[in-house]
Amino acid sequence: MRTELLPDKGLHDEQVGQLIVGRSAVHLQTMAQLRGIAASEAPVLIEGETGSGKELAARAIHYGGVRRHAPFVPVNCGALPDTLIESELFGVQRGAFTDARHTRSGLVAEAAGGTLFLDEVDALSAKAQVTLLRFLQDQRFRPVGTAREQCTDVRIVAASNRPLDALVARQGFRADLLYRLKILHVVLPPLRARGDDVELLAEHFVAFFAQKYGREPRPIHAATRAWLRRHPWPGNVRELENWVHRQFLMCPGPTLHHEPPAAAAALDDALRPTATGFAQAKAEAVRRFECDYLQRVLDEAGGNVSRAARLAGKERRAFGKLLKKHGIAGHAGD
Repeated sequence: MRTELLPDKGLHDEQVGQLIVGRSAVHLQTMAQLRGIAASEAPVLIEGETGSGKELAARAIHYGGVRRHAPFVPVNCGALPDTLIESELFGVQRGAFTDARHTRSGLVAEAAGGTLFLDEVDALSAKAQVTLLRFLQDQRFRPVGTAREQCTDVRIVAASNRPLDALVARQGFRADLLYRLKILHVVLPPLRARGDDVELLAEHFVAFFAQKYGREPRPIHAATRAWLRRHPWPGNVRELENWVHRQFLMCPGPTLHHEPPAAAAALDDALRPTATGFAQAKAEAVRRFECDYLQRVLDEAGGNVSRAARLAGKERRAFGKLLKKHGIAGHAGD
């Protein structure tokens, strides 16, 4: 099941439709928030961990609102040096300084009528924060090297992977700037809090890369699905996308499966202090080892059960019973 934000509202930007995927309660709640935000014109602050989809949320807000046919201009605030921030944002007149060989408009002018997305706003220096605050007060600005003041109309959407309230408390961010950015506020949930959405997203990425590379999509192995749900995904959706991309291109055999040896992982889990007893921990370690070993030897045999049984040094019938026990599919061999 795939959930898209406002699918009939002109989401013509390709990226918006790629990752708005999920059916968990927390995901659906976030989507409802974004719909409400998209229907308004007020500034928005999006907070969330790295890789949780802040730019996608910003694009969904833009393309789901009344400014959808106007520009969406992203700005990486962490890449704006103090010496160039005014010229990058507001433009520059030719000859305003040594390297200003041409008159050019800034990012603010490019976003006129649309949305200016300030990504990594927490990375702005103290000087840059003052510059931005002055503009946000009335959306008036002067291109560098000119005396004529200009006015624009842009919607401001800012994003931060660090809570700005905490930065304000440590005097790392201006409180008055935060108040202007945080009229509307949404916190994106990390992938680890979204339950089975990780499987939906993984399947979506498999289909995406299959289409991109002109290949047949491959199923994700059952044991790997369990690993997907257990993994904490510190890099969130971006990390998952990169993992699927890598496995889709490099993983041999008919299925996608987790690369690290499951035997070592199972042993590590079994030895970790838990409330489970020795026998239960041992059984789980054996189960994980069997799943990983069977899948790997089956992949090496191209899915041929008879050939896989020979590689494993097992009688074919016994090998088939093990496959059935763990829900692993192969095809009849020679």
